[in-house]
Amino acid sequence: MTYIVNENCIKCKYTDCVEVCPVDCFYEGENMLVIHPDECIDCGVCEPECPVEAIKPDTEPGLEKWLEVNREYSEKWPNITVKKDAPADADNHADETGKFDKYFSAEPGEGD
Repeated sequence: MTYIVNENCIKCKYTDCVEVCPVDCFYEGENMLVIHPDECIDCGVCEPECPVEAIKPDTEPGLEKWLEVNREYSEKWPNITVKKDAPADADNHADETGKFDKYFSAEPGEGD
């Protein structure tokens, strides 16, 4: 098992999870984070830290797409190990659905 980041993170990109990760397995895209599934130690400390419930165990049904998104982009995006401010409009997107199709960006974030 590993944890994944799903579309709830897109345009919100809260980084509370990054601060508690003991193995630094988060990677930063332009408008979301992902978890490297081979680096995640399945400790689960990140899951309750996410205010938009974007972090889930990959054992939940229907998350196969997100496991692949996390795997692909964790290989391309820079590692992030410190908490940053969320985007100014993050709260406006917290309950939005369909964010992957509307906003997903394959561009990397800044990392640390």
